[in-house]
Amino acid sequence: MTTESTGLIDDPSRDEAPAPAADVSPSLYNAELAPTKREGRRWGTYNIFTLWANDVHSLGNYSFAIGLFALGLGGWQILLALALGGVFLFLLLNLSGFMGEKTGVPFPVMSRISFGTRGAQVPALIRGAVAIAWFGIQTYLASVVLRIMIVALVPSADTLDANDFLGLSTLGWIAFLALWVIQVVIVSYGMEMIRKYEAFAGPVILITMIALAVWMLSNADWTIAWTTPDSITGGDMWLKIVGGASLWVAIYGTFVLNFCDFTRNATSKRSIVRGNFWGIPLNMLVFGGIVITLAGAQFRIDGQVIESPSDIVRTVPNTLLLVLACLALLILTVAVNMMANFVAPIYALNNLLPKHLDFRRAALVSAVIGLVILPWNLYNSPAVIEYFLGGLGAVLGPLFGIVMADYWLVRRAKINVPALFTTDENGEYAYLQGVNPRAIVALLITATVALLMAFVPALDVVADFSWFIGAGLGAIVYLVIADRKGSFNDVSGEAIAVASAH
Repeated sequence: MTTESTGLIDDPSRDEAPAPAADVSPSLYNAELAPTKREGRRWGTYNIFTLWANDVHSLGNYSFAIGLFALGLGGWQILLALALGGVFLFLLLNLSGFMGEKTGVPFPVMSRISFGTRGAQVPALIRGAVAIAWFGIQTYLASVVLRIMIVALVPSADTLDANDFLGLSTLGWIAFLALWVIQVVIVSYGMEMIRKYEAFAGPVILITMIALAVWMLSNADWTIAWTTPDSITGGDMWLKIVGGASLWVAIYGTFVLNFCDFTRNATSKRSIVRGNFWGIPLNMLVFGGIVITLAGAQFRIDGQVIESPSDIVRTVPNTLLLVLACLALLILTVAVNMMANFVAPIYALNNLLPKHLDFRRAALVSAVIGLVILPWNLYNSPAVIEYFLGGLGAVLGPLFGIVMADYWLVRRAKINVPALFTTDENGEYAYLQGVNPRAIVALLITATVALLMAFVPALDVVADFSWFIGAGLGAIVYLVIADRKGSFNDVSGEAIAVASAH
């Protein structure tokens, strides 16, 4: 099977996918789902780092962290909250990342270990649905920045922003579709192109955000406000710090779940640890310093708390600098969107229809869905964001707990990779007609608890910690009811290729 037949073009991160063995089912296997061969992996320390260099500095994360300033936390409290969150994430992402590096399979296939060869559709589609919705929303938010840039360059284009068709102006449609096409083109060239784009975007974002912080600092006469008059102290302050750290982890609840989609291409465990270390705890401290500078400088200037760096970009008086800042934000948003919201649904759709979809076709289907749902209307509907996306997001904590508990505690990382691709009713991951009822029961129980914490006002006191509680309960409930019988052979991802040769 050649790379051309898989829909990827010049993707050296993948060798020729091994032909499936006789007992490998076409309904569970294609070139995208097959384990990566170790000699073809290209993701090193720098590539893992640039994933986080882009994602940590996303506009949504800035809005969240600046929101902590508005809630009464001062500079050092925000740094502490981000540092605690960074340590938690570093540990969780290593656990998740090691799974991909060892087995070489993406998240939907990884889910077959705990949920069964058929039951894995449940976690894969939940993760994919959340990602597709946010892909559309993030593309829309980026299109707003593009509209600002277009009007700055061509002021007369402002006349195209006055009408409305399905919720967007003519200029809005032009900006959205332009970014939509750019992302589809990039992703259609496979994971290797994503790796290269992330590697390019990481330094651009860091330099831009640091330059923006220095510019704001100069406007504030090189002083900032470390707190607001509404700053809190005592027990409330510490609760907000720990709650902020917990929410910071919850923001990455989607990514810690399917980090193996990327680390299946990692060169070693060491590259994952080092990339995570530089990209999470240390990078988050840099991020925190920029947040404090931007928010504190603006507050020093006019007593206002900004909501996002885009608020500052709008005020840049020089057209050239405004355009450059907008371009940097566009590069950032596209980078974040591809890694966090595009790859997951591609693999989920491949897992759903492996005989009909390759990477490129699945990418196009994901993008089309992200367009036809008219995501700007979702973004402008608090009920949709809170109840639909918030509800699906709440379920990700229990999913993480179940998958991690099964892999690390029940099976102790001993996985029979070839058995993940067979429908043999006696296979290790066949369970009951391909579904592990224990995992489904554990998910139903703990997802119910997670949804109650997310939506019942009386439980607001624990809402900040809902991801950790959901993940912990998911692991505990699964461990209580899991079947520990059976052998778990420690077979590496290359076993597919070995089996195929016989």
